[in-house]
Amino acid sequence: MRVITRDFSLSTRGFGDTLDITPQVQEILEDSGLSEGCLTVFVPGSTGAVTTIEFESGVISDLKRALERLVPQDMAYEHDLAWGDGNGFSHVRAALMKPSLSIPFKEGRLLLGTWQQVVFLDFDNRPRRRRLVVQLIGE
Repeated sequence: MRVITRDFSLSTRGFGDTLDITPQVQEILEDSGLSEGCLTVFVPGSTGAVTTIEFESGVISDLKRALERLVPQDMAYEHDLAWGDGNGFSHVRAALMKPSLSIPFKEGRLLLGTWQQVVFLDFDNRPRRRRLVVQLIGE
């Protein structure tokens, strides 16, 4: 059993910017030389999340609207009162969506469904440069 850790960076626009990171994750898997195991994609930070979704504009819009209903941007947040940075909603959305995702792989391919892509969501209230960590465990 081997453990390999890699990372890659993204530029984001914030405010729910949703990026398909499947190609980067698959490339890291292919470069690892591992055939079978599990990998985890993790975002260090408290205003981003990793999940899977059908990466098409309708579903992405639906998710953004659902999150706005659950965690509105214009609501008062204690975080904003303490820090004055206006991104309290970003922290709450990221906590609900989670910072990591585990994906099994076999024969060097991610075991994703036909319409399932790995995505990074940036909930912060400004553009950011983000680093994502991919850790693979397998053989």
